[in-house]
Amino acid sequence: MFSVFRKLSWFFKEQWVRYSIAITALIIVSFIDLIPPKLVGMTIDAIQFQELTASRLTEIILIYIGLIFLSYAIMYIWDYNLFGGSLLLERKMRSKLMTHFLKMSPRFYSKHRTGDLMARSTNDLKAIMTTAGFGIMTLVDATVFMAFLIMMMGFTIDWNLTLAALIPMPVMAFIVHKYGAVIHKRFTEAQSAFSELNNYTLESVRGVRVIRAFVQEQQDFNRFSTMTEEVFQKNKLVAKMDAYFEPTIKVLVGISYTIGLGYGAFMVFENRITLGDLVAFNVYLGMLIWPMFAIGELINVMQRGNASIDRVDEVLQQQPDVEDPHHPLTTPYPEEIKFENVQFTYPEASGKQLDNINLTIRRGETIGVVGKTGAGKTTIFKQLLREYAPPKGSITVNQIPLHAFTLEESRGWIGYVPQDHVLFSKSVKENLLFGCGNKSVEEINRILESASLKNDIEALPKGLDTLVGESGVTLSGGQKQRVSLARALLMNPEILILDDSLSAVDGKTEATIISHLKNERRGKTTLIAAHRLSAVKHADQIIVLEDGQIVERGTHEELMQQNGWYKEQFLIQQMEGEVE
Repeated sequence: MFSVFRKLSWFFKEQWVRYSIAITALIIVSFIDLIPPKLVGMTIDAIQFQELTASRLTEIILIYIGLIFLSYAIMYIWDYNLFGGSLLLERKMRSKLMTHFLKMSPRFYSKHRTGDLMARSTNDLKAIMTTAGFGIMTLVDATVFMAFLIMMMGFTIDWNLTLAALIPMPVMAFIVHKYGAVIHKRFTEAQSAFSELNNYTLESVRGVRVIRAFVQEQQDFNRFSTMTEEVFQKNKLVAKMDAYFEPTIKVLVGISYTIGLGYGAFMVFENRITLGDLVAFNVYLGMLIWPMFAIGELINVMQRGNASIDRVDEVLQQQPDVEDPHHPLTTPYPEEIKFENVQFTYPEASGKQLDNINLTIRRGETIGVVGKTGAGKTTIFKQLLREYAPPKGSITVNQIPLHAFTLEESRGWIGYVPQDHVLFSKSVKENLLFGCGNKSVEEINRILESASLKNDIEALPKGLDTLVGESGVTLSGGQKQRVSLARALLMNPEILILDDSLSAVDGKTEATIISHLKNERRGKTTLIAAHRLSAVKHADQIIVLEDGQIVERGTHEELMQQNGWYKEQFLIQQMEGEVE
């Protein structure tokens, strides 16, 4: 049950000063809170025995007021340190998760859906934060404060009366333990259901245009309603278990009150305790209600926190497929990139996606990569981007193994324009400057001209300051491709990878962009994968892939003389009017 605190021990050790102050202040406040009931009992006894004087009453009232202010000041100290610490934990865990997400490779994201990761980064972190704040408070109140109360009742009033009133306690401990086990199981199930709902909602929002186009609004709503109902029912089961805590504790506290009042009255008649002692004892019994509730809340919070931290740790414990080497090497420029007998298979896939790839790329060259869908074009680029563990064979840069460089250095050479264009919900300018810092207006306009995007941007309502919406929803497919291309060109990378990045533009626009690219990329390496062969016609070297193997290679003119797939495809595209 207390394993959640062990799992968070790294944070408590790191913030031991803050938590030491908070717990010490909590204990002091607990002790201070024991004094007023005793003052009330003493006052009643003084009235009963006609010993209360004006000066004595004034003294008691002043002590009472002093205790109130002292308690207020110390409560502020523990509240600030304890709940401030829990907020700090949430921030650290969220930063830790985000850093982890950024390090993870594609295989991780194929196993974990976005909605599930969002649920772990929000709901689960809230539960962990509650454990580090409210959970610590209930732990102190359920142990130290309760112990203080019991000792005060036993040592200053009567142990027989105290022990009699505490008879229901072992029963309560047993019942609360049983409740806690059920809550842990049900809360885990509820969080998993919420993750599913979160993911489905995200997919529905992203795919709303497709849903409308296929007239699936009602079906989508029905599926959403079913999932919402499932989440509601699972959370209802958790709430139902929560609801058992309070009445159970109230019944047991009521039994304690009955014993305390009945047996205490008998002891007053027997003159074993005074009337003031009986009043003070019943006030202490009333104060004992919260520590009893605190036990229930502690079990509840710890079980939720335990379930949540297990879910978060499950993600954090997964290691990325690619990590920086312990002793990295460096090189000023990638003068030569060499693939030698490279073989690669995607994790959990069968068959080779790349087989015996041999390719030399020299600085300043433009390399065209063509072939049928699924031939392995993108897979070659992913080896350079180091999205997966090093393949069989070798990939070297300046005769140094690619995996000997840090990820930051090797990826820093590359400007990548993927097939799926990712734009952020910011302005066009912010999307363009992503990854390259500030650029002058003249430089931005020059790159927009190179990407045949300048006229499109000027036509937008606010030009470069126009918000593109979620995933660039306000832009057309061709505009999104060209914004992605301009973003990569602004980085002025040593290696530019265009992964079928001109498929959504017309042939004329493509020809203009390719013409600008020749000038823009002079002296820099460019890799272009394309289905439209006009995009690679100017390349220094073109390779044709089939089933992960290079079946043809050469310049456009050389390939046209080989009478292979390239020539056949080029002639077909010419006849279709797609190649100028």
